[in-house]
Amino acid sequence: MDFSRLQASSKIGDDWVYPQPPCLNFGWLEVDRDPAHRIYWEEYGNPAGEPVMFLHGGPGGACAPAMARFFDPGRYRVILFDQRGCGKSEPTVASAGPAVALAKNTTADLIGDVEKLRDELEISGPMHVFGGSWGSTLAMAYAIAHPAHTASLILRGIFLGAPEDLLYLYQGNAATWEQDPYGLTEPGAYMKYPAEWAALLSMLTAEERGDVMKSYKAIFDMVPANAAEKERQLKAALTWSLWEGVISNMIPETADTGKFGEADFALSFAQIEAHYFANELFIPAGHFFDHIATLASIPVHIVHGRFDEVCPLTQASRLVAALRDAGSEPATYIVTNAGHSAMERENALALTAIMDGLPRLGA
Repeated sequence: MDFSRLQASSKIGDDWVYPQPPCLNFGWLEVDRDPAHRIYWEEYGNPAGEPVMFLHGGPGGACAPAMARFFDPGRYRVILFDQRGCGKSEPTVASAGPAVALAKNTTADLIGDVEKLRDELEISGPMHVFGGSWGSTLAMAYAIAHPAHTASLILRGIFLGAPEDLLYLYQGNAATWEQDPYGLTEPGAYMKYPAEWAALLSMLTAEERGDVMKSYKAIFDMVPANAAEKERQLKAALTWSLWEGVISNMIPETADTGKFGEADFALSFAQIEAHYFANELFIPAGHFFDHIATLASIPVHIVHGRFDEVCPLTQASRLVAALRDAGSEPATYIVTNAGHSAMERENALALTAIMDGLPRLGA
């Protein structure tokens, strides 16, 4: 049987609107001391263009040059930066360990870092704030804290971070999986990705599966006493990272897992996520809805994949409903035939179309 004509990938491939632009400038900015944190940043596009602050996902997902391809390089000045503890920022969890890299690593710290980076790069007026997944969470938190600095919000794969959102991704039917691995006892991403779910749960005992996030964090928090414990910690980080990385695409990329299967990336990504999730993202419950009037005062553009299993579409639905209740229609709300990843074709093209269609700042 020949299945070669079936769609093998949902990624953008060669369908980008804009070519990869060169990096114009880069550097490290010290944003904290004791322990010291230095965030790595890059600049793309037009140095005199409309500023765009790109906020990556995770938390702990880091940036990549391809993320500059959503934007017209003749119009926009695009700033990418790696948030605390990951990517090329210093220290990383992988290089220095969680005790150092996760100290002073909260949402408020990251919002402050954006302000410091604005000052360092002499961005004086409002800027477009662009973020997906956790980046959408951070973008909204930033806009609430600094609405005068936010010209527009361009959000993809809305992540509100409520307990039910995390349980959908990380708990599902885990508590009863041993007895009935295919039982649909609770809602969850496991329903679409049973093989990947089995890999995530395989690291844990039946008892530990009663609270998957807590059990993984216990592994990450352990100070390895020997090579076997260190190996288990690395395997846990890779398993956590691959679960999210693989299911981020509507068509799973099992043959090419990219950065999600790299040890240093996984050690930082998994432990930063577990740190934030255990602390309720360092955001008060109901924060976005308590401050919906502020968000409603800013043009909000939303792209969300209908088949997103990392952050289900209902998260975007809740945000859109709240904006409407506050008397503000989203400037754009596009539901794509895609999953979670910004690098899927439909999501990438929708985001580029929004950026191409934004009213020019100061026009």
